[in-house]
Amino acid sequence: MKQLKVVQTFISRFLILILSFGLVIFSTNIWGSEGKGTISIVVANVAIVSFFSSIFSGSSTSYFAHKFKIEQVLVYSYIWSLLVGITVPLAFSFASLQGSYLYYLIGISVFSSLLTTNISLFIGTQNIKMFNLYTVLQQLMHVLFIVILIYFVKLKDVSVYFLAQTLCLMLLFLLSFYQILRKCKIRDFKFSKKVFIDMFEYGWKTQLSAFIQFLNYRLSFYFLEYFEGIAAVGIFSIGITFSEAIWTITRSIAVVLYSDVVNSKSKEGSIIKTKSSLKISFTLMLVFLIGIIIIPAQVYVLIFGNEFSKTKKIMLLLSPGIFAIAISDMVGYYFSAIKHLKILNVKSIIGLLITVILSYFAIPRWGIWGACFVTSASYLVSGSILFWKFYQTTDFKIRDYLITKDEITALMQTFSRKKY
Repeated sequence: MKQLKVVQTFISRFLILILSFGLVIFSTNIWGSEGKGTISIVVANVAIVSFFSSIFSGSSTSYFAHKFKIEQVLVYSYIWSLLVGITVPLAFSFASLQGSYLYYLIGISVFSSLLTTNISLFIGTQNIKMFNLYTVLQQLMHVLFIVILIYFVKLKDVSVYFLAQTLCLMLLFLLSFYQILRKCKIRDFKFSKKVFIDMFEYGWKTQLSAFIQFLNYRLSFYFLEYFEGIAAVGIFSIGITFSEAIWTITRSIAVVLYSDVVNSKSKEGSIIKTKSSLKISFTLMLVFLIGIIIIPAQVYVLIFGNEFSKTKKIMLLLSPGIFAIAISDMVGYYFSAIKHLKILNVKSIIGLLITVILSYFAIPRWGIWGACFVTSASYLVSGSILFWKFYQTTDFKIRDYLITKDEITALMQTFSRKKY
């Protein structure tokens, strides 16, 4: 059954990968490097909002879905999503951060957080099928709404990207909310002090690490915008977008691992599952990195346009860090599932310090290449810290990274089934 979940999630993430690449190619060709830069900055601001809202709506919802009544968990998740989704973007507008897109930022933040709550609930209740469905639909419907708005409504401005995303998230939230509400009892939607305290304590600790790690991923955007301009952000963001698209594949395995470990009572069994996930991720990342290396630079220019001639070199410089994060994510999800959150904060803080210090010196001197160097250095160090902590308490063997013949056979047998 676990193999089936992994395969289902892998397939859904592969579809997301294809849709993400398609969306990147489409947006760069329609709006160019400046448009892509604007999208990257606004999306980064949305992500910042999501880290505050995910104190209740993210992993906290997943973790407590089987510990408390679902209705009590949802009460706090939904209310928090609305409050944070409105107040934090308003704070951004007062600070003059992309104020011209305030209403889109609010819409995307609110409905993204509400939908995240529902998807997190699916993970916590081990309904991986619904989790996979809605994560694929987010990308698919976003693309469909963009096509409708551009080619049928005849809108051309970059704001089309944000309007389409708002409509997509709103529709998917309503659909998932209807599914969840059918299985809930109205009388159980009530406040509980214990639920609030436990969710908040777990949520802020988890999100503190995630937020700091996000700054490692995105702080270079803001440095680049300040020193090099918005077009440089657009060019550099292609490499980061590729990275995160690749990570969707390995994180599909991490999500299943998290769901299993949260619901597991055996520490030894959880460690074995984590090592098995490491093997699969290691193998997949080798395949993707080989692909990055062998693709000619001219292919990126053909796909994205002449403005993006540096993409191949950006990908090569980022590849060590991409590899490190993709593999260490397995360990990070394991620590999160067993509530060992301190190490997540430590690795994120150290990575952030590296990002800030190196960005201050490298980006003004070397521009995009400096941003690549800073990003890879931060990823490598933070990933190494997680590995060091994990293997302090487990037996380390080289074969932990090598997928066995039996595991390949088991996966192939799962793929060959007719019903998914």
